[in-house]
Amino acid sequence: MCAGTTHATMHQLAAPVSAEIEVKKSRFIGWLYPLASRAEARARLAELRAAHPNAVHICWALICDGDSGLDDDGEPSGTAARPMYNVLAHKDLFNVLAVVVRYWGGTKLGAGGLARAYGQAISEAARAAQLVPVEATCERRLVLPFADEAALRRYCEQAGATVRSASYGEEVTLTVALKVSQAEAFCAGAVDLLRGALRVLED
Repeated sequence: MCAGTTHATMHQLAAPVSAEIEVKKSRFIGWLYPLASRAEARARLAELRAAHPNAVHICWALICDGDSGLDDDGEPSGTAARPMYNVLAHKDLFNVLAVVVRYWGGTKLGAGGLARAYGQAISEAARAAQLVPVEATCERRLVLPFADEAALRRYCEQAGATVRSASYGEEVTLTVALKVSQAEAFCAGAVDLLRGALRVLED
């Protein structure tokens, strides 16, 4: 059915934060931004690139609702964005963009040194951040007859569930996002509403 797995409490940032470290004369400036979409992330990255035209690398890791991404921006694969992402995941951060701006100091750090430096820059920024707990969400796919779509959409609106997408074949499939704690009751109510003419699929 629709019980779902309860996740650890996630956290969002109350405000952007930054921290700077120096490793063998290379400067690593770590930024954390609260955001809700990849489009916002692109805008932030464009601002940082404009503000730091002489930086040798601007690497980033993104975790946001329904989306995530990593970019080493020319650093050896796995030495920049992945350690940054691991810090975000370890701290249960959500809807967050991590960026590290690097200024070259003249000394190569090696793969291990790079990974430590990028991870440390984001760890230092996270240490200064004010975190806001948010409840984890989940998605369910609801398969139903065409005639019941309008009624189910109204039910979703009343229950605080967001319809993410709809696909149409022999039946309608709505992908719905909602809080993990509400998922079981929501799905049971939807089945009752449509008199059993509804299938609930968990991703």
